Amino acid sequence: MSSGGDRLIGAVLERRYRIEAPIARGGMSIVYRGTDLRLDRPVAVKVMDPQFAADPQFLARFEFEARSVARLTHPGLVAVYDQGQDGDHVFLVMELVEGGTLRELLRERGPMPPHAAAAVAAPVLGALAVAHRAGLVHRDVKPENVLISDAGEVKIADFGLVRAVAAATTTSRSVILGTAAYLSPEQVTTGTADARSDVYATGILLFEMLTGRTPFTGDTSLSVAYQRVDRDVPDPGALIDGVPEQFDELVRHATEREPGERFPDAGAMAAALSEVCDALALPRYRVPAPQRSAQHRSAAAEPVTAAVNPAPPTVAVRAAAPPSRPLPPPTAPGLAAQVSPAGPQHTKVVTQQHPRAETSGLRAEPADFAAEHRRNRRTTLLWLLAILLLALAVGFGGWWLGSGRMTTVPSVLGVDRDTALTALQAADVNPEVRGEYSDDASVDTVLGTDPEAGSRVARGDDVVLLVSLGRPTVPTIVGDGDRDVVEQELRNRTFVPVDGGSAYSTAVEEGGVAALDPAPGTVLPVGAEVAVIISKGSPPVDVPDVAGRTVDEARRALDTVGLTVRETREVFDADVDAGRVVGTDPAIGNRVNAGGSVTLMVSNAVKVPSLLGRTVAAARDELGRLGLDVEVRQFAGSDRSVVIGQSPGAGDRVEPGGTVTLTALP
Repeated sequence: MSSGGDRLIGAVLERRYRIEAPIARGGMSIVYRGTDLRLDRPVAVKVMDPQFAADPQFLARFEFEARSVARLTHPGLVAVYDQGQDGDHVFLVMELVEGGTLRELLRERGPMPPHAAAAVAAPVLGALAVAHRAGLVHRDVKPENVLISDAGEVKIADFGLVRAVAAATTTSRSVILGTAAYLSPEQVTTGTADARSDVYATGILLFEMLTGRTPFTGDTSLSVAYQRVDRDVPDPGALIDGVPEQFDELVRHATEREPGERFPDAGAMAAALSEVCDALALPRYRVPAPQRSAQHRSAAAEPVTAAVNPAPPTVAVRAAAPPSRPLPPPTAPGLAAQVSPAGPQHTKVVTQQHPRAETSGLRAEPADFAAEHRRNRRTTLLWLLAILLLALAVGFGGWWLGSGRMTTVPSVLGVDRDTALTALQAADVNPEVRGEYSDDASVDTVLGTDPEAGSRVARGDDVVLLVSLGRPTVPTIVGDGDRDVVEQELRNRTFVPVDGGSAYSTAVEEGGVAALDPAPGTVLPVGAEVAVIISKGSPPVDVPDVAGRTVDEARRALDTVGLTVRETREVFDADVDAGRVVGTDPAIGNRVNAGGSVTLMVSNAVKVPSLLGRTVAAARDELGRLGLDVEVRQFAGSDRSVVIGQSPGAGDRVEPGGTVTLTALP
């Protein structure tokens, strides 16, 4: 989806939401900046991968979760405005938070002091508490889902979408190993999650804010996930100086391995955090938004609407005089009309010319001699002016072709980005910003230019401004896990992909990239190695014993091990009541791949009631309602005879449509 996501730029979903620029990309969706054309307001539009559009189970869960989250109201929750489907595009319309993510803030500034970490954790816990009271669980609390606005507001996003995608039957690109750093022990071992799982993830989040790293590391993400099953989260104060003991205790209580020993929900943890802040007298703090966030870059990339140019000066045309009005007399010959550039034109009085009387022996001089003389002088001046302009043009052309069209690239090393852009524009070149990863230079530090400073280039040429991107981060898995695509993305970030072995994955087909180690989002030095873990397909699981259970109970047991019910089939079993499971196909105990499906065999046996002492007519009606045939043995052919025997006996199970033999007297 990431490769074709830009095709949505400029599209209008459901004839209402215009897609303008991408903000963030993930394995299952792309978040765009957009505009609600009906209400004329900016929005964030999360467009799910087109593969989900054909999955009715996902669509139903997606709509249910969107409705549930939309009913929640809290300043710390990203508001959900709308959800819908337009062709292959399933989307969610949310509040646009102008700012960035907690992950981007940690990448820029590193570990936080206690008062800053508390300022982030408090609104997150408040929002989770509202959801927990409504019976909702987030399931994916991590820095990427914590948004920080330019106004200092902290909000949590993507509520419930993990559950919707988990319910989908189609293959997703999400890999549990990719988010292993924030999973609770019960999510790793059984896949179940409740409010206490969110508490555990928030404890990990608080640990990472205080220390700048997650608590568990390992050779593979799978090993990272399983470390929390038998190891406690260390105290933040053991890794970084200055963390108060109260925060160590708070993290310790939130990340207990046994769910029952943690805070019961986010509300309880929020109350404990408030007590810690009061005891330490922590100052109030306004959380800063990251400066170089993906959201800010998308806002800068939006097409700018052209300002409306002022109308050109209107040329007033004087209306023609009506025919009845006499035209003015013609101007006297040899006199040019004088036009004032502005203001009213005053009447000029022109006297009539009279010919000079000829003197004796002399002829009068022609009347247009003076005008002709003036014309000759004017012609000469025009020629001189033309020659001067031509000389200037030739001189300017020679200068331009020589050195005038060239300019020198200025030195911008060591200045900030905005100053560098201004200097390049002043040198008559077109600056283009290109990011380069660097271990030493902080984000947005100018590294130089291409061509380098002092080079001579033509005016208007492109000059690349090299700006530091800071240390590179491990990218998310893109391209449906295609190995070539993922490894190329790693190389684009200066990383060296190496073989990381293989692991089972229920979401990525065999041969695709199941996970990266270190996990996506991890900051590494330039040129570091990243292990590429290849999927072995779904892990094998044993079909559980569901015999004797109801269909719903069997479904839940199969879902626990990652299996789904393909269909139910009725079979007769004399030992199992109707509606109870007789067995499965594949059979119970067989080993199959997780993510597969099985067929449930459900008993359709009919339990024979006790008919002794009833009349033949009553017994016949009772068996008829059960769909059973009746054979009566009696001396008299009367329906009022009393049943004294039956075969099969009461409580026996027979096939639908089977026959029950009655013995009656008289």
